[in-house]
Amino acid sequence: MLLAFSYYHINFQNHLAEGGFVGLALIGKYTFDWSPALTVLMLDIPVFIAAWFFQGRRFIMNTAMATGVFSLTYELCERYSPWVMNFGSNMVLAAVVSGVLTGFAAGIVLRHGGATGGDDIVALFISRWTKLSVGTVFIIIDIVVLLVSLFYLPLWDTLYTILAVSIGGKVITWTVQAGVPRSAVPVRSQTAVHHQHG
Repeated sequence: MLLAFSYYHINFQNHLAEGGFVGLALIGKYTFDWSPALTVLMLDIPVFIAAWFFQGRRFIMNTAMATGVFSLTYELCERYSPWVMNFGSNMVLAAVVSGVLTGFAAGIVLRHGGATGGDDIVALFISRWTKLSVGTVFIIIDIVVLLVSLFYLPLWDTLYTILAVSIGGKVITWTVQAGVPRSAVPVRSQTAVHHQHG
């Protein structure tokens, strides 16, 4: 719920850009006129199948629940929320608030053995196969997608979003590593100082 609230009231209302699978889908839209919804679905399907085999049924169920709650909450915010959180000219503050809130929300989902989308699962897999924390992998993936998106995105919107995802990645790491790691989330801090996600 917090993740959807943050994406709508902070990211959307302040025109922050998108990384991850959504960012790739938007690149497909602007380049080939592909449907973003269909592109995200086509990216998600093989990742979810892989997660079913490597992470287990409970992980998939937790992820399905998290994505369902996200979609419903975002839709409710879009339709009924009376709050406008436009930071105006203070986009640095918007990026900081976005990073803290979305990073914390995504980290909580990870700690409880789920994910919020296919790109989160990809970050989990990369984290497992490397010595990078999930938060760091998130940052790398999002920045790469955002840099590729510069051909259609305004430069400053992209830079503010890079700031937001950089903060968000760090907050994800801190949130996942805080307290007792959940067994459903492979946390590299158990063996080296890393975590796994959703």
